[in-house]
Amino acid sequence: MSNSKHTTEITLMDRKFMISCPPEEKEALMKAANYLNKKMHEIRSSGKLLSMERIAVMAALNISHELLQKDEFNHNTHSKISQMRDKLDEALGAGSTHAAYETQETPEVSLLANARDRQRRA
Repeated sequence: MSNSKHTTEITLMDRKFMISCPPEEKEALMKAANYLNKKMHEIRSSGKLLSMERIAVMAALNISHELLQKDEFNHNTHSKISQMRDKLDEALGAGSTHAAYETQETPEVSLLANARDRQRRA
């Protein structure tokens, strides 16, 4: 990652802002700014007359709520996968294969490889 910073212009609610950001992060910054701008316009179009600051706070709260919901969903999904993996290990009658999961990038690939290994040994 480069230490040099460049400024990038973003627009929020028809106001321009110069933001310092490394060149390799410019695309991500632009996506984030566009998403924030969209959310701010949605709040403004709700019909209530709100200040720019109030709209920004409401948008930040809404986006934070979305992020927390997705984080909770990901956590729940991970827990369900772990439970399913444990049930599969138990059903296959083998010892724990969790060490294989921790060394592989995807648990699904490890699961299939472990099941094939068990079938070959049987």
